[in-house]
Amino acid sequence: MARKLAALAAALSAGALLLTGCANPSTGSAEDDPTKPVTLKFWHGWSEDSEVKAIDASIARFEKLHPNIKVKATGNVTDATVNQALRAGGGDAPDVVSSFTTNNVGQYCSSGMWVDLDPFMKKTGLDKAKVFPKTLLDYTSYQGAQCALPLLADAYGMYYNKDAFAEAGIKRPPRTMSELRRDAVKLTKRTKSGGYERVGFMPNFRLYQNSPDRFLAQWGPSYFDKDGKARLAKGKAAKEFYATTGELVRSQGGYGPLETFRTSFGDEMSSQNAFLTGKLAMHMDGEWRGLFMKGAKFNWGTAPLPVPDDRPETYGRGYLTGTVVGIAHSSTHQNAAWELVKFLTANTDQVVAFANAIHNVPSTKAALTSPKLDSDPTFRAFLDIAQNRYSTALPPSINGGQYVVSLQDFSYGVEAGKVHDLDAGLRKLDDEIDADNLQAQN
Repeated sequence: MARKLAALAAALSAGALLLTGCANPSTGSAEDDPTKPVTLKFWHGWSEDSEVKAIDASIARFEKLHPNIKVKATGNVTDATVNQALRAGGGDAPDVVSSFTTNNVGQYCSSGMWVDLDPFMKKTGLDKAKVFPKTLLDYTSYQGAQCALPLLADAYGMYYNKDAFAEAGIKRPPRTMSELRRDAVKLTKRTKSGGYERVGFMPNFRLYQNSPDRFLAQWGPSYFDKDGKARLAKGKAAKEFYATTGELVRSQGGYGPLETFRTSFGDEMSSQNAFLTGKLAMHMDGEWRGLFMKGAKFNWGTAPLPVPDDRPETYGRGYLTGTVVGIAHSSTHQNAAWELVKFLTANTDQVVAFANAIHNVPSTKAALTSPKLDSDPTFRAFLDIAQNRYSTALPPSINGGQYVVSLQDFSYGVEAGKVHDLDAGLRKLDDEIDADNLQAQN
């Protein structure tokens, strides 16, 4: 939702705070008695009324199970504010913290700001490999330290206009990139003046959720090698990705006309959203978009995004991200804090109830298959994406989302025709990412 649009900016702001000084991982105590009366401070980023209501209901369920533990929740808190409080420490700092920015997990773990949760899981018998999908565990850990756990997830797929498909004689959503290009051309409608009435599929990287890393996930890229060096130039994923998006742009009229049309769109979160108003026939977005489609004047559906033609077996995959939660290094109530984290992330009924309330993807294996989960087929398409073995998330790094920002900036240049030698440009991008990571380590 609106919070997701600001996640990357929050990542960089929080990163700057984290890199100015590391925490002392030994600060705080894990010797507290979780059966004694205590009040925990829980800071989170949710701000919409429905989201805050869902959080408050979650806390009420927790307090009913743990009457000795009271939870004081503070919402609409950014990563930067959380990390500033954790660096300062003291009685006003939170005990339990959450973040919408998975890119920052590498910093949380390496700095010691968030404590390693493995000892708590071992002590209380929680087998993380049995509870959580592997991809979600991957983006909540860094170099062997599991300093966070997933608290619901987001999956990206395709929303499509069924009425426009029927009008164009298209019987199902595209499953391969060549089918996507073919259908996008069929669905694009130009005006007599040379503009657009509707675009089949707009790949422009500044459109709403179209950050290049999300569509690139359909190629299963390797961002880093085993030594942590950037390797976008060495694999074929990025090159095929830019070739595909470039052809999508050219076949629908060119970058200039498409970009002009894009700038006429209404705000993503408003009733003038370009897909909601019929200006886009197909659109990449997350599962939460369904909540905003109630006023659509056309029939719509959801499906996985297409995959490369030579990898049809991967159809069903998508980009995954989500909210993460952990325990502050400075908390003197870490055992009690763990009880809250465990409840929020691993209690099946709680995870299902929270997922249904805010229309996010559940983050445990049991919750993903629960019969209590929302049965709306447009929502369940994203559950399938989340469980697909080819779905991927961004790898964590020591400086948070800086490499994603570098990828975005490079992609803007590619789509605008400013990168004349793609191979050389990708090598330069890798060098830039490596230099930023090296600086963060020193």
